[in-house]
Amino acid sequence: MKETIMNQEKLAKLQAQVRIGGKGTARRKKKVVHRTATADDKKLQFSLKKLGVNNISGIEEVNMFTNQGTVIHFNNPKVQASLAANTFTITGHAETKQLTEMLPSILNQLGADSLTSLRRLAEALPKQGVFMTVPCVLLTGVSMFWGRGVSLLLVCS
Repeated sequence: MKETIMNQEKLAKLQAQVRIGGKGTARRKKKVVHRTATADDKKLQFSLKKLGVNNISGIEEVNMFTNQGTVIHFNNPKVQASLAANTFTITGHAETKQLTEMLPSILNQLGADSLTSLRRLAEALPKQGVFMTVPCVLLTGVSMFWGRGVSLLLVCS
């Protein structure tokens, strides 16, 4: 019983010694400056300028196909490229959509692997009680697609 009273007295003394701020306390060594997104954007643009990227005009939309069956869709992207540095940048507003939402307009952009995943998706939907018709498509080649995201940098190897 006496030990608990002493421990409480010691604890009270220690609590009285703790100070946060006020006279006699150490000063803050350095004020942390938080960087904004615009500063990062400027650094990225400066690095791209050093690489010698050029604007590519005439690209109206970009679709990036993911392994999960979704499409990252960009409308009116700003596309820049440097073939010497093997670097491509796509900047703008991105929307993540399901592959089925984009179906009629993106069929000519689908590669062989995307078509097989679309076929698997179409086969799985009737089992879930959802009916869907998928038009047949014959592809003669793989089409190139571009995307637009917020300062998205693609480096091809």
